[in-house]
Amino acid sequence: MEVPKDLKYTQEHEWIRVDGKKAVIGISEFAQDQLGDIVFVELPEVGSQIDQGNPFGVVESVKTVSDLYAPASGKVTAVNKDLETSPEQINKAPYEGGWIVEIELSNEKDLESLLDADAYSEQCKNEME
Repeated sequence: MEVPKDLKYTQEHEWIRVDGKKAVIGISEFAQDQLGDIVFVELPEVGSQIDQGNPFGVVESVKTVSDLYAPASGKVTAVNKDLETSPEQINKAPYEGGWIVEIELSNEKDLESLLDADAYSEQCKNEME
């Protein structure tokens, strides 16, 4: 299972890649593996505000429907429109083509409460037991 070191993670299996005030959000390889084949993604509107810990969208797979939880607060600056017609991108490339939203961070302190790659790997290992 891939857990990129340059990302931060939530306990709910979202990841965030920060570049200055911009951040890209998606779900981890572990999450997409647990969900199975993803068939639909509900994306937020560009310009909307998302708040750390609150749902901002939905991922539907052949197994279940799951809320997406914001790893940090911010304004949505872009959504991955490709997911509307090819939601399976999340299964194929969860850290690249399967990204979900880009935000402008409103509070960088939100990042302090997230898991680093080692802590997230440990959580996943524990969930598999």
